[in-house]
Amino acid sequence: MNSSRNTKPAGKRNRNKETAVIKQDLIERSPVRNFENTLGGGVKPGEIGVIVSKKGLGKTSILVQLGIDKLLQGDHVVHVSFNQQASYVMTWYEDIFTELAKKKNLDKADDVKADIVSKRIVLNFNQDTVKTKQIIKTIKALADGGSKPEAIIIDGFDFAKADADCMKMMKDFARELNVSIWYSADTDVVGIPECISRYAGDLDVVLYLEPKSDCIQIQVLREHGDKEYKTDLKLDVKSLLIAEK
Repeated sequence: MNSSRNTKPAGKRNRNKETAVIKQDLIERSPVRNFENTLGGGVKPGEIGVIVSKKGLGKTSILVQLGIDKLLQGDHVVHVSFNQQASYVMTWYEDIFTELAKKKNLDKADDVKADIVSKRIVLNFNQDTVKTKQIIKTIKALADGGSKPEAIIIDGFDFAKADADCMKMMKDFARELNVSIWYSADTDVVGIPECISRYAGDLDVVLYLEPKSDCIQIQVLREHGDKEYKTDLKLDVKSLLIAEK
């Protein structure tokens, strides 16, 4: 009986060890590493990044890939959506992880997925009724309850509807909680829309997605004080995954 009782914990420890090795390999080989290096280290704790483009070009896909990368590192992620139901956001994570697992010929994909999604919280709000102050209050309550995130994703935010001090509030919150924050927003203009440029002082990274014939180019409009510059960052048009370097 003693032998039987000891076998299961040992087996579980081995599975956990194997899962940890797989996750570390995914982290090291992730195209997110090139993404972050290109952007001066990416969006660090206490900073805010924004991805803008026309609808349907891959903003949510990038945010989910950044979220999955954080989850693989053992970080907690809060994903706030203003334009999609929570179940739809979860499907995005499922589909993107499946694509990554297929691309990397991942062993024990189900074990890895089960491990990382336990650290993800998805929230769905209506921006007409929920303001930035309430978002901060909700995430603070999660942190006080033991679910402090290291990364916050806010997808589908309408900056035209936002309060004048919303980015300052969120920047102060990012610094207070020592958390990185990524937004996405729709725009029909090339470059930084007027409704976003008024918050420029509180934004560390602004990206623009431009469709090309063979890819979706990720352009840098602002990066830690630097103005617009070209990069080799792009999305695959079929999978919407960040392309390998």
